[in-house]
Amino acid sequence: MIDFNFNVDSIVLKMGAVESRESGSVRIRHSLNKKEEEFAVKRRQNIQQSLKKLKIQCSKNKVPNIALLGSGGGERAMVGLLGSLDQLQKTGLLDCVLYLSGISGSTWCMASLYQEPDWSTKLETVKDKIVQRLSGPAVSWGDALAKLKKYYYEKDLFSLTDVWAAMLVTTIVKEIDEHTLSKQKYWHKKDPIPIYTVIDKQSKQYNDADPWFEFTPYEAGYSLTGAFVETSSFGSKFKNGRKIKNQPEIDMLYLQALCGSALADMDENLKFIWKLVKGLISHLIPGIETVLFEGMEKDPHAPPVHECQQVLMDLVEMNLSVLNGIDPSDLDESIRANLNKISGGNVQLTFQMEKLNFADKEAAKLFMKKYTLDICTCLGVWLDFWPFDVCLSICRCVVCWTWGRKYNFLHNMNDKAVPDALLRSETRDYIDAGVFLNSPYFSVLREERDIDLIISLDFSDSDPFETVKKAAESCRKKGIPFPEVYIPNGHSEKPKDFYVFKGQNTPTVIHIPLFNVVNCGGKIEAWRKEFTTFQGPYSAKMISKLMEVAGKNITNNSVKLLEQIRAASGQKDSDANMKKFNNRVKLLEKIRAAIGQKDPYANMKKFNKDL
Repeated sequence: MIDFNFNVDSIVLKMGAVESRESGSVRIRHSLNKKEEEFAVKRRQNIQQSLKKLKIQCSKNKVPNIALLGSGGGERAMVGLLGSLDQLQKTGLLDCVLYLSGISGSTWCMASLYQEPDWSTKLETVKDKIVQRLSGPAVSWGDALAKLKKYYYEKDLFSLTDVWAAMLVTTIVKEIDEHTLSKQKYWHKKDPIPIYTVIDKQSKQYNDADPWFEFTPYEAGYSLTGAFVETSSFGSKFKNGRKIKNQPEIDMLYLQALCGSALADMDENLKFIWKLVKGLISHLIPGIETVLFEGMEKDPHAPPVHECQQVLMDLVEMNLSVLNGIDPSDLDESIRANLNKISGGNVQLTFQMEKLNFADKEAAKLFMKKYTLDICTCLGVWLDFWPFDVCLSICRCVVCWTWGRKYNFLHNMNDKAVPDALLRSETRDYIDAGVFLNSPYFSVLREERDIDLIISLDFSDSDPFETVKKAAESCRKKGIPFPEVYIPNGHSEKPKDFYVFKGQNTPTVIHIPLFNVVNCGGKIEAWRKEFTTFQGPYSAKMISKLMEVAGKNITNNSVKLLEQIRAASGQKDSDANMKKFNNRVKLLEKIRAAIGQKDPYANMKKFNKDL
């Protein structure tokens, strides 16, 4: 029989300390951030008291770790999560939650809530404030453009996420939130720990590394790889694990755009973005001559603003024409004529119209990418001032489809615990995780978070069980404990409002689809059509209606939720010995690998002394 009484934990902690010193500002380790761990201990004490109020008596070591998940779904997810949290608070269950993790639209709700210190203690007031804002006027074009300008000039890297934040997210959330996530760790002593989730675009595309990336007030980093940096330093330039150039911390508006930029169909999205760019140009350029040359004699050699604007407008229309399969020859002629006026006849474009091949859709897109970049290069010679330079940068970002680009804090590190793909590139792109899995399971499935019960609020607009089925399949492949998921026949079309999935030595998963036969009767499709993901801001009436239907999923199942929380507290003690055994085995394997010996006991004293 193996004796586990020697202090193997202290050995691995020492190993981690050495590793941390070598990593510098970057933390490579499968453990919780110290501040998060400290907060979790205090939060669990509060949860224990909340459980007592709910007639669940349990000792400190039996307090279950409960994670609440909000899926993506645009404003539907934002409002749905708000309505659900409102009812969880009224039933006393919200105070039992350790982590609140969101993806896409759910993060918009989280960002609004966490503006208020200890929001869960005054949720009724906070909720009314949010609803009033969502029902009110949008952010003005002037304020949105000022924010876009600030994003463009205050940092090194610019992408469509900056445009999405300033011009799109503001129209939904109706504000410009310039708070930063790292500051929130000082505000929330009575709220669940928030986790915002995105994915690494390159990791998803090439399937060569962990794509899951999380933000908490303490750290930002790869959830499953165990590579983190302080949240305030995310986006700054690193080399060999050490910061070499500061960049401003991303604000909550940008974080909401980073999390909530899910784009369903590439062609339709391109059309949408190009139309957005067209609107930007039409709002930005008119009157610019007055602004540029007010109070001074106009430079006779300055580029003609009208012709420059027309080139940009024609370029946008040309891209839209190609996406719609329409011959853009007349637009090409207009662009060349105006460029000749601007340059005095000295322009020479590389790409000619005869190269455009409509028979090959991908080839046509590639042509327009090169053509657009060629035009931007030409204009860039003469235009180097706001707002033309921003418009040119946006056009480049659209044709290259650049979203969420940031400096890679793992660049040039040398660590075997991190996939090589994450170490090589100077930058990485981060996007809405909803394009991969529309629920943030993997942020809470980190082993060190030791979650006993997951409550998944699903606001998806397609298969109401796709998220939990995908999570189960991914966990099976990765060897992560997750219960079997069985969906009875016919439930995908007519889901109920409460499902429980359990397994041996796995967290219990509660799955709650937003629209179901209990709260919507036989009109599920009608509800889905009324509250779609991609539509304009919801009216006050729609917000009220959606909050009510989401809240019913909690009130109708409050007793069942309480039963599962009680079961989780009982299950925790019976699982403790098995978890301890499994953890010790894993620790022994780490030691074996570290000392390079088949027998982990050999020379253990020498190993301890060396450490």
